Amino acid sequence: MTRHDIARVPVSQADFTSIRFFAIPLNVRFRNITVREGVLLEGPSGWGEFCAFDDYDDHESLPWLRTALEAAFLGWPAPVRGSIPVNSIIPAVGPEEAHRRAREAQSATAKIKVADHPDSLAEDIARVEAVRDALGPAGHVRIDVNGKWDVDTALKQIPILDKAAGGLQYVEQPCWTVEELAAVRKAVDVPIAADESIRRAEDPLKVAVAGAADVAVIKCAPLGGVRRALQVAEAAGLPAVVSSAVETSVGMGAQVALAAAIPELPYACGFGTGSLLTGDLVRPERDLNPRDGAVAVPSAGLVPDPDLLDRWAMADPARLQWWSDRLDRVLALHNAEANG
Repeated sequence: MTRHDIARVPVSQADFTSIRFFAIPLNVRFRNITVREGVLLEGPSGWGEFCAFDDYDDHESLPWLRTALEAAFLGWPAPVRGSIPVNSIIPAVGPEEAHRRAREAQSATAKIKVADHPDSLAEDIARVEAVRDALGPAGHVRIDVNGKWDVDTALKQIPILDKAAGGLQYVEQPCWTVEELAAVRKAVDVPIAADESIRRAEDPLKVAVAGAADVAVIKCAPLGGVRRALQVAEAAGLPAVVSSAVETSVGMGAQVALAAAIPELPYACGFGTGSLLTGDLVRPERDLNPRDGAVAVPSAGLVPDPDLLDRWAMADPARLQWWSDRLDRVLALHNAEANG
């Protein structure tokens, strides 16, 4: 078995030591979901997590499965650092709740979700101002638009929110297309970060080629694993921010491994999404939730706790069948390409 490219490694369900399905409620609606679901796959090198969101089709889910297969069968590259600075994540909540979350996270950097509905500007301003107050003048404030604005809206609202923040570190994915990002970047002074334009693109390097961003937000699950994401980060030639996708600590292990292996890491990474979950599959003394604004790089892959696997086991028969069928289909797609 190659030690470098999981996409070329055929895998059957018989190769897994264990397959476990989980469902963990969120403490706040995020990305229009209230429960985080997924599958843990145990292989000879450890545990991987397959948790592509429901609205991803099988082809878009394939890189997520390959990230889990990489963890289970290949393990990860050697780290070059032992600790990762982390930003807190502030969902679309009221200003008091935003202030509380920013203070309790004890991170010097906060990423704030904005534009959750068309008339959200007043709410966004209040949320951003509250987080700035919580962090103090030395903290770093980012906003994440998730591609919800058109160019005109971005050009209008970025200066307003920049003022409310007392200076934004960057704006993440203000518009959807690469061409729109490039237009916004040319017209504003605030740095632009690309997320969806990298992880959901057929060509993840198009952003860099088009001069559409100052920062690349890299998530290894949508890119097919730690090694593949390292290649994308290097080829993009932009400062990288590694971000998570509301995984449990088992899945977060791949994201942390990516951040630990990137040669230069000038920005805090987005590993605060564990705060959105009401539980985890790893005991608190070993989980990857940030402490004092950072995540310690584990010496090996995370092992789920048997009691927590039982506690958060997927109980809904319909959802269990849905995930089992999805795993079968996406694994078949992986094998077809690996044998191709």
